[in-house]
Amino acid sequence: MIRLEGALYPWRFRLVLLLLALMVGAIVWRIVDLQLIDRDFLQAHGDARSVRHIPIPAHRGLMTDRNGEPLAVSTPVTTLWANGRELQGAAAQWPALAAALGQEPKAFAARVRASAEREFMYLVRGLTPEQGQRVLDLKVPGVYAIEEFRRFYPAGEVTAHVVGFTDVDDRGREGMELAFDEWLAGVPGKRQVLKDRRGRLIKDVQVAQNAKAGKALALSIDLRLQYLAHRELRNALVEFGAKAGSLVMIDVKSGEVLAMVNQPTYNPNNRRSLQPAAMRNRAMIDVFEPGSTMKPLSMVAALESGRWKPTDTVDVYPGSLRIGRYTIRDVSRATGPLDLTGILIKSSNVGMSKIAFDIGGESIFNLMQQVGLGQDTGLGFPGERVGNLPNHRNWRKAETATLSYGYGLSVTAVQLVHAYAALANNGRNVPLSLTRVDHAPDGVQVIPEDVAKIMQGMLQQVVEAPGGVHRAKVPGYHVAGKSGTARKASVGSKGYTENAYRSLFAGFGPMSDPRIAVAVVIDEPSEGGYYGGLVSAPVFGKVMAGALRLMNIVPDDLPPVESQELAVNTGTGGRL
Repeated sequence: MIRLEGALYPWRFRLVLLLLALMVGAIVWRIVDLQLIDRDFLQAHGDARSVRHIPIPAHRGLMTDRNGEPLAVSTPVTTLWANGRELQGAAAQWPALAAALGQEPKAFAARVRASAEREFMYLVRGLTPEQGQRVLDLKVPGVYAIEEFRRFYPAGEVTAHVVGFTDVDDRGREGMELAFDEWLAGVPGKRQVLKDRRGRLIKDVQVAQNAKAGKALALSIDLRLQYLAHRELRNALVEFGAKAGSLVMIDVKSGEVLAMVNQPTYNPNNRRSLQPAAMRNRAMIDVFEPGSTMKPLSMVAALESGRWKPTDTVDVYPGSLRIGRYTIRDVSRATGPLDLTGILIKSSNVGMSKIAFDIGGESIFNLMQQVGLGQDTGLGFPGERVGNLPNHRNWRKAETATLSYGYGLSVTAVQLVHAYAALANNGRNVPLSLTRVDHAPDGVQVIPEDVAKIMQGMLQQVVEAPGGVHRAKVPGYHVAGKSGTARKASVGSKGYTENAYRSLFAGFGPMSDPRIAVAVVIDEPSEGGYYGGLVSAPVFGKVMAGALRLMNIVPDDLPPVESQELAVNTGTGGRL
């Protein structure tokens, strides 16, 4: 039957043979096409299953002070990871591996079992290369290493609030590390490797893309001045039992921030027991009523109006002034007429208020706004606050008076020192900078030069005249400044906290050619007094004295040579 059917239908047999031949031909053609002509297809699929790209970390840029001293450097570290599936087959080596990693064996074993189905788990990050190699030498299956970088801060807590820190992935999280993260970070590279189906490395093929290191960043900070300011502020907080404090020093010509310190502070190299409050850069973030440190600015507005001269007097008797429901009082209890310099020396609220009533609150507001109060400083620092400078359509007496002697507005320590820098720079306001400036900017004339120079002389008398703030004096130099004592506003309610003050001092020097401006803010001193002239002025004097000498600025308050020779010849010059 079969032979008969084949003979009857030969075309069916031939059709089957033809189809089989076509199928074989198609397969052969496809093999030739994939192996010889279109080779990229198989290669791409093979690579997708075996070729991997491992990131090459980029070296983060070096951060230095203005003189090249390192403030933040990146050091190579080893990160160990494991393939959880592979590690399950080496349970006998877990105790030795846990000991090498410095981890508790039972907790380590539990973590590995919980990651049994995962192909990636961190074992430990940030080991030194030597520590990482000791672990790898154990030859535990499934344990691998990644090369990374860790940030180290040589100055530690001294520069913590300015420099900031990075996280475990080397990304900026605070301070200048965050503000300039893109500049410092660089671009990671890629390394091409071959891995088997279990993820094990077979061959290191090539570097597909080289890592591009981050750029270096030179800050305006002078590390010598930073250490000096840090030490003196810390000592003041201990001496007066204060809660916190800030100090900012700037170059009045270039606007560069030479030192910025806060207390309490923290060690960015070891943040295990870090308190969140210690991370705040109070000089940039904390706002406060500046008190009597605003009187020189109000006085500048009076002099600029042309209605007042330094020799004009104001009767401050009996040391108090009633305005509606409010009574303005003078702590100094001056009884007679005071000229404008006397009002600053005695820090008379009554005298300043009467001058303010004459010139109006609008003129004081305009002057404060011109010197930068209530505005962004342009530093670009993360979290910086601008404070508050109130403006009113109708300036009532109470609002005018309080603004004139530093209440009803809020500023930061940086804004305060920036305003005094404009006075020191003959009325010219230059933009602030936290990075080194090679060419000083021209700035903007915000106060007439003659008025600024008059105020410089008046503030010099505030420090040097009898009854002045003599604790701010600097041996060998003439300096100028004004103290302030401000009550602390209550948090969450109106009014002020009982027996809670901020002690302030802001000034500049030397008077022959002002170069440095300093502002000191000490929060809630509780022992030995709380007045700015008692608590903050000595810090200003010590820091200014050290800074002027470190910067090799020529003294302008030395006795004449003849007087020195006479003292030596008469034996009053002291022992040699």
